[in-house]
Amino acid sequence: MTAPAEWFRDWFGDAYLSLYPHRDEEEAESAVDLFLEEARLPPGTGVLDLACGAGRHLARLRDRGYEATGMDLSAVLLAEARQRPGLARALVRGDMRALPFADGAFGALVSFFTSFGYFLTAEEDLHVVAEIRRVIRTGAPFIMDYLNAPWVIDRLEPETVSEINGRRVRQIRWVEGDQVFKRIELLDDGRAREVFHERVRLYDPGSLEEILGNSGLVVNSRFGGYDGAPFDEGSPRLILHGRAS
Repeated sequence: MTAPAEWFRDWFGDAYLSLYPHRDEEEAESAVDLFLEEARLPPGTGVLDLACGAGRHLARLRDRGYEATGMDLSAVLLAEARQRPGLARALVRGDMRALPFADGAFGALVSFFTSFGYFLTAEEDLHVVAEIRRVIRTGAPFIMDYLNAPWVIDRLEPETVSEINGRRVRQIRWVEGDQVFKRIELLDDGRAREVFHERVRLYDPGSLEEILGNSGLVVNSRFGGYDGAPFDEGSPRLILHGRAS
C-alpha cells in the first residue's frame, strides 16, 4: 500500500467534511489562547493562518482584533470557512510551497493541527519553511502545531473500524521509512466504496527545530498540548513557539 503524491487534494474535500463536520471548537479556542499568551501581539497585527481549513482558528483570531488572513489549498474547506461570519474576505486559496503573499507581509503566523510534512519529498517541506520565513517580518512570532513522532509510532493502531456520523469507516495505519500513512476506507456492506489517504513525514523534535532554525525561525518554547503543558516524550503533540530572526 502507498499514498498518492498529493493525497491532500482528494482527502480534504466533501468526504472529509461529511466525516468530521464539527471539529472541536473548544480545542481551537485553547490553541489560539496558547499562541496569544506567548506572542503578546498588539491588536491589529496581521496574522497568517497557514492551512486554515474550515476557519476554526481564523475566526477566533479575528474576534480578538487581529487582521488575520486564512490560506488553504482546499476549495471545499475554504467554502466551509466562508460560512463563518466575517471570514469571507479574509480567505485566500494557495499552496504553502509557494505562498501568494509579499515578503514580510505578516507580523505573525500560525500553523495548527499538523499541517506540515504532507509532501512527497523532504525538500518540499524545506520550501514550506522557507516560505513561512519569507512572508513574516523579523521578530514576528510563529507557532507550529505538529505531532510528537515517537508518541505516534508507539501508539499506532494498525487497523480500526468505527462508525463516524453514520458511515462505517476502516482506517489502516502504518509507518514506512520516515513517514506515517493512513488509508481511509468508507465502507458499504463491508466493501470499500471510497478510499482516501493521509501521509505525514515524521520529524523528531530536534530535527524539526533544526529545520526551522536553518531558515531563520528560532524556537523559544516547546509545549505538549494546547493547555500549555511542557513538552515531554509522553506528549501527544509537539507545539513549537518562536520568532523569526
